[in-house]
Amino acid sequence: MNAMTIGKLAEAGGVGVETVRFYQRRGLIETPARDGGIRRYGKPTLDRLRFIRAAQAGGFTLNEIAELLALDASDERERARALASRRIQEIDDKIAMLESARRSLRRLVDDCAEGGEGRCPIIGAFEMFEPQSASANTST
Repeated sequence: MNAMTIGKLAEAGGVGVETVRFYQRRGLIETPARDGGIRRYGKPTLDRLRFIRAAQAGGFTLNEIAELLALDASDERERARALASRRIQEIDDKIAMLESARRSLRRLVDDCAEGGEGRCPIIGAFEMFEPQSASANTST
């Protein structure tokens, strides 16, 4: 696993080549010097790539991942714990929102199943729905 090309690194990390390049531009992965015209990546880079992907799966943003990587070098557990605690709270908030949405949708399905005259309550409910702006739901 030493001396992988970018294509082999990407494949081993379960991402595309452009994702590796994006992470390099973001400073999350170092760009090695060319060796005979080809960049070669070692196991530490693959380990970092896998860390990034796992942290993303845990809900961390790339900015937070960069901070976690910097904290790893400085051994600041308190800040890493604070980042993880904040992520847990955001996940809990999202779960609560999804559970509320599920309850509302179940009520609409039950109302619709009762039959009756007039418009389907599901369609009527979504006509009145006013979505939040995308910027209100994103975090960096």
